[in-house]
Amino acid sequence: MTMTDQPQAIFFDLDGTLLDPSDATLEADWRASCEAYGDGTFDVDRLLPHLHEVRIGFWKDAERSRRGRADLMWARGAIVRDAFAKIDLTDNNLAARIASDYFERRDAAITLFPSAVETVERVRAMGIRTALITNGGAVGQRGKVERFALAPYFDCIVIEGEFGVGKPDERVFHHALASVGCTAESAWMVGDNLEADIATPHRLGMHTIWLDADARGLPASAAARPHRIVRSIAELMPPRLG
Repeated sequence: MTMTDQPQAIFFDLDGTLLDPSDATLEADWRASCEAYGDGTFDVDRLLPHLHEVRIGFWKDAERSRRGRADLMWARGAIVRDAFAKIDLTDNNLAARIASDYFERRDAAITLFPSAVETVERVRAMGIRTALITNGGAVGQRGKVERFALAPYFDCIVIEGEFGVGKPDERVFHHALASVGCTAESAWMVGDNLEADIATPHRLGMHTIWLDADARGLPASAAARPHRIVRSIAELMPPRLG
């Protein structure tokens, strides 16, 4: 299949693809949460670099990342506790309050990307089947689907916490393909994470489209090479298919 061929199905990632996680405010949200509960107990400016370092290491660790996706409150509490340890502070209750405040700030900041729903509507109007494939806990991810009323736009929804495994496990993609009734070669996968969204579908023979919303470009070290790169979900369909 080439990018000018109409697929039988298109699979979409959720966070970072249809939903804007507002990463631009991430550091500001951590600062605000720390300042809200600092109360002179610790130096916020001293803690923040450790929070950043711990976060990077946490989400690179396969086991902690898997558990953290299933329970973001636990993950954020663990990150704060580990950062506290870097400044010789042990206060699990304070860590929990900071993590809870940050969780609420991040959740409130989530929005749909412009044209996300319109693009999926357009795809469906063309007779193309759709699937939503997202990693994360069952309650949190299903809550986002309901909050933004996304369920009617998809023939299949696969949530890691409900299905039992998440991307990049190939069972996720095989299940979605079977659910919509098409082969890998006749389906597209769209997502913002090269490892989770692109690598396995590419290997299975799907047409892969990487969403690079920040225009950072494909890393030179990237093992996964998408067939196509877009800046916006609205760029998904070639003009002649509109």
